[in-house]
Amino acid sequence: MQPLSFTAEPSAHFDVIIAGCGPTGAMLAAELRLHDVRVLVLEKENDPTSFVRIVGLHIRSLELMAMRGLLDRILPHGRRRPAGGFFAAIPKPAPTNLDSAYAYLLGIPQPVIERLLAEHAIELGAQIRRGCAVTGLQQDDDCVTVELADGAQLRSRYLVGCDGGRSTVRKLLGVGFPGEPAQNETLMGEMSVGMPPEEIAATVTGLRENHHRFWLRPAGGGMYSVLVPAAGVSDRAKPATLDDFKQQLRAIAGTDFGVHSPRWMSRFGDATRLAERYRVGRVLLAGDAAHIHPPIGGQGLNLGVQDAFNLGWKLAAQIRGWAPGTLLDTYQAERRPVAEEVLDNTRAQTELLSTAPGARAVRRLLTTLMDFDEVNRHLIEKITALDIRYDFGPGPDLIGRRLPDIEVRQGHLYGLLHRGRGLLLDRTGRLTVGGWSDRVDHLADPTAALDVPCVLLRPDGHVAWIGDDQQDLDGHLSRWFGAPAD
Repeated sequence: MQPLSFTAEPSAHFDVIIAGCGPTGAMLAAELRLHDVRVLVLEKENDPTSFVRIVGLHIRSLELMAMRGLLDRILPHGRRRPAGGFFAAIPKPAPTNLDSAYAYLLGIPQPVIERLLAEHAIELGAQIRRGCAVTGLQQDDDCVTVELADGAQLRSRYLVGCDGGRSTVRKLLGVGFPGEPAQNETLMGEMSVGMPPEEIAATVTGLRENHHRFWLRPAGGGMYSVLVPAAGVSDRAKPATLDDFKQQLRAIAGTDFGVHSPRWMSRFGDATRLAERYRVGRVLLAGDAAHIHPPIGGQGLNLGVQDAFNLGWKLAAQIRGWAPGTLLDTYQAERRPVAEEVLDNTRAQTELLSTAPGARAVRRLLTTLMDFDEVNRHLIEKITALDIRYDFGPGPDLIGRRLPDIEVRQGHLYGLLHRGRGLLLDRTGRLTVGGWSDRVDHLADPTAALDVPCVLLRPDGHVAWIGDDQQDLDGHLSRWFGAPAD
């Protein structure tokens, strides 16, 4: 795919400029385009990601992709694996009867998922401009002026920083990024090996018992995925080398396994930080620009994509003029606590990877406790974001939670959410969305697989209301979708 290049005069005006065209930025651009928002994505790199790191889409992210009709496009490029063994790499099977039609992990090369999401955004009308680094910003009551490295200036109503853990946008805003710096660093890559497979298996099996930050396992195509602790914490801008891998493999395993011909190599640390604010005026943060944490459990990409789904429809509502007064504020109110939870569970998982006697004892205890289905389920639902319940106030437990892809008369629920609109799923046939029909769809279906009369879904699939009273429904439509049209 050749990304669209868009040249704009300094006086050009957009609704939203997004800094960063990773998965979060591309997904946000697509969500905004569903509502005809004029979007420009600025990416400082000239070319898309080239190294073939495998990332994982967890259950909730797969559900969101299904909601937008993207899953069939993505699945052929990935490899499914069971939804188990994620928490601190403790090898337990997936819990029984996870409440999702997509109860698996999809491993997919990072360049592929980035390309597919960028293509999706472009097809919807987003403009992507590569080789454009944001170097400055100013905002007033009406717009944000973005300055680029070449001196050009662009104006938009809003700016969203999706530009990674070293976010320029966050730094320009002066938003604090408190947390813990990296204490440990890990080397990860894919490469060929010179040792016979049976010798590799025998060596690795003996080491994995006590070295949970180490593996060497087949990655397909004759390559092996290699993970090994680094010698110390270094400047992450310094690229990992094959000699680094050989040195650390010899230190841990007593052999370098004859590694050679790397496909890609990287290093990552266990720094854990959370932005103090997700919004300053007309500038917002999402993805790694708002939170960083160790990759244990594979939650980072998923957390960012889910930020985009939460923010997209709210920011679009603000721009289209129908957002209730505090709707955009709910982005931080809902997503920052989710990030706090993820940071905490990665901190816990990191401790469980330690070789210290105390950590090993806790790991053995937790391994035993995970034989209880309730414990295993709790941890997997936390990793895969199935446990999220936004605080919408008092009400039944389903309020604020996701609704699974239940069967409805027209097939499955998520097929009705492709346009990014709200949905009233009405088993009574007596209700109406009235003046909100330009923002909310209505399906009267007494056969829907629900054990409540009716639900109102937000565009991100979370339940905003349960009941059967029209006046009560109207109040909640106003809360989430603003004033009705005349």
